[in-house]
Amino acid sequence: MSLLVVGLSHRSAPVSLLERAALAADTQAKLLQDTLAAEPAAEGTVLATCNRIELYADVDKFHAGVAELSTLLAQHSGVGLDELTPYLYVHYEDRAVHHLFSVACGLDSMVVGEGQILGQIKDALARGQELHTAGRLLNDLFQQALRVGKRAHSETGIDRAGQSLVTFGLEQLADGTDVDTWAKGKKALVIGAGSMSSLAAATLARSGVSEIVVANRTLARAERLAQILNEAGGTGVTAHAVEMVAVGDELTRADVVVSCTGATGLVLTGEDVETAVRGRRTPLALLDLAMPRDIDAAAHRVPGVRLVDIESLAEASADAPMAADVDQVRGIVSDEVAAFGAAQRAAHITPTVVALRTMAADVVAGEVARLEGRLPDLDEKQRAEITQTVRRVVDKLLHAPTVRVKQLASEPGGAGYADALRTLFDLDPETVASVSRADLNDADVKNRGRV
Repeated sequence: MSLLVVGLSHRSAPVSLLERAALAADTQAKLLQDTLAAEPAAEGTVLATCNRIELYADVDKFHAGVAELSTLLAQHSGVGLDELTPYLYVHYEDRAVHHLFSVACGLDSMVVGEGQILGQIKDALARGQELHTAGRLLNDLFQQALRVGKRAHSETGIDRAGQSLVTFGLEQLADGTDVDTWAKGKKALVIGAGSMSSLAAATLARSGVSEIVVANRTLARAERLAQILNEAGGTGVTAHAVEMVAVGDELTRADVVVSCTGATGLVLTGEDVETAVRGRRTPLALLDLAMPRDIDAAAHRVPGVRLVDIESLAEASADAPMAADVDQVRGIVSDEVAAFGAAQRAAHITPTVVALRTMAADVVAGEVARLEGRLPDLDEKQRAEITQTVRRVVDKLLHAPTVRVKQLASEPGGAGYADALRTLFDLDPETVASVSRADLNDADVKNRGRV
């Protein structure tokens, strides 16, 4: 395993740089294609969220891999390599596994313990599978990261430490007032109909807003979200959908606006906001969860407007309390990293063990055939008994060393045992390689479409 991750997040870079480096979906696909075209990388996938951009790859050379992945990130993000490099972090092998597992548990999130990252990891895996850039290592890694994240949330109280970015944002807008009290009876405008916007709409509905208007570039998706909100029982909210061209009019009626789209430019300019609040007596609350931003930062200077965006959330989260359960989650991560590394190292030697047993079976078959030529008068029962006896002898001779070598190979530094086994038994490298290719193809078939 030569896992490498190169990335940047809210912990390593200013939000303004993250905003500039944000990757659109088609850009992520091109980045992955170019990553596999690069010499050091055999497979790769991208984890891109509103506060992190990370490129994962299986590389055969560390330094060349770091240089290539850093260059590719710079090229596709549009941020110069010299400007980007000081904010990049690099994790390799077990440290890379530890990083992803920590991310999956919400330990590295802007709001510690939030669970939305699991859906984003799932999306990253699905993207790699769809583009056939995620092979056996990344499939195993990301599948295990999802399981570790779910385990952390089910076995600990990490949920008490964290909350969704939406909830945290609404708390900042409420500015010390209980969110349900603050939201009760308000009219809300939700711009976008993706996963984050849907979560925002559902959270607003539960918080007691009276009306939600959903605006989206694809009206059908907005209508579907509005329908879900209307059909949800117990909230009493009324929801309907509008096209994006109606956002200006709806802005004049709304008390709170949440925007999270995939747009590369501003959805609401400072002038849009200023026009919407002109002459109104009630304040306007804006929550921008998009990266890059949907709402012009100049809006916060408009009288009667309160704007909370990713940058202000990052500042606020720095002072957020962490629950004691975080230590328990860290323990889970450490245990899971060790188990994953042992499993990967053990899997590395499996093709060699299979090749050894195949060679032994060929030797048995050859000797039995030679015996039949020398003793042609043996009946079927005798021949079968002799064949079974020889096979048992070979199996018993191979059992202890093959079990022991798997155990040794699973330990740190155990990668050399496969080489030793190949040398001691003079195994054909091409036979071992063919077993590895067969395993890889089987894993690709089983994992394709699974997330």
